Amino acid sequence: MTGGRPINRFGSQLARGIGHVSGSVLGPYQTAVIRIGFAATWLLFLLREFPHRQELYGPDGPWNWDMAQQLVADNDAFTALMWSDGRLWFEVVYAVAVISSALLLLGWRTRTTSVLFMIGVLSLQNRSIFMGDGGDNVIHLMATYLVFTRCGQVWSLDARRAARARAAAAEEGSPTEPVDRVGPVLWWVLGLGLSVVTFMGELSGGWLLVFWGLWLIQGLWWAVGRRAPGGEARMLLDVVAKLAHNAALLVIMVEACLIYATAGWYKIQGGRWQDGTAVYYPLRLDSFSPWPALSELLASHGLMIMLVTYGTVAVQVAFPFTLFNRRVKNVLLAAMIFEHAVIAVILGLPFFSLAMIAADSVFLPTSFLRRLGGWAPRARGALFSRGGKVPAQRAADAEAATESAEHARVGFPS
Repeated sequence: MTGGRPINRFGSQLARGIGHVSGSVLGPYQTAVIRIGFAATWLLFLLREFPHRQELYGPDGPWNWDMAQQLVADNDAFTALMWSDGRLWFEVVYAVAVISSALLLLGWRTRTTSVLFMIGVLSLQNRSIFMGDGGDNVIHLMATYLVFTRCGQVWSLDARRAARARAAAAEEGSPTEPVDRVGPVLWWVLGLGLSVVTFMGELSGGWLLVFWGLWLIQGLWWAVGRRAPGGEARMLLDVVAKLAHNAALLVIMVEACLIYATAGWYKIQGGRWQDGTAVYYPLRLDSFSPWPALSELLASHGLMIMLVTYGTVAVQVAFPFTLFNRRVKNVLLAAMIFEHAVIAVILGLPFFSLAMIAADSVFLPTSFLRRLGGWAPRARGALFSRGGKVPAQRAADAEAATESAEHARVGFPS
């Protein structure tokens, strides 16, 4: 009888764990930060390179349309820019990439804009594969993972709209929320566009199944929620959505760990990293010296170069192993974020650094993110209300407090 107690205890813990994963949206603040971080990084990049967009990804680029078409035919990569070689079509795709990034940043219709964001990222990056760097690769991966997350639970226009709908329903005494009219219209428009592309033969194979599957799932979600909001079918869909979100969040965390682990272990094998001089050489390159005087100053201190070189390798190799110790993890996380900020300034790689900081944000403590979410409304209220908080700001603070209480149970990772 005593031998069965550990088994029963393990079974109960396993059942609680499964219930927690299938019944909660884990890391709502972390996924919101990832959404904001990557959308902002890609948006700023597109805006900065707007004058050069034709040379980077368009018809005027050295990697011409025929060469890109041959490559895509071999690797089956998705890019909407291969549907036409016209200049007008390129401008449309670029505009969609910019607009979807801005909307995802704001958290407007995140289920739809996350897909459009992925389409924009893949279309541009797969059109000219030699124009990117490590930061672009991270955005490429994370744009795909974001599609499967519920990244608009907090800090988004979606969350604000849902809160206002619940408040209006409570005031009117209605058990149901107001009917959403924008969502179905958007769904029908995108379905029409997808039908046209499919009829023209531009989509086939796996990508055809992916986009039609996402479109049908979204329609099923809306139809079930409209006809049976509290039924078993809606509960089942909600559980599946939570499982997909939590699985995608786990993949994002594993991906970030793999990036640092592989980078660290490859550095260990390099002779310049072993003798402590690797950081010196980028500082001597004109392409990575936006501030020559500052680069010269840093390069002249041999001890600092050695410490930064060895410290970079140590932090990258050790970080995946520190996730089980919250305090050590937070210290190394702060060190990595600071390191990327320095890289952005010293080496002139702002978008690479922003992409890596956004990836690092998945490990930020929930308590810190909740405090950060509380500071922003107070700062905005102090800026615009002068004499105190306006009523809308008080409502926003109340909603933020409600969200904090709701998500305190599922704060992840800590």
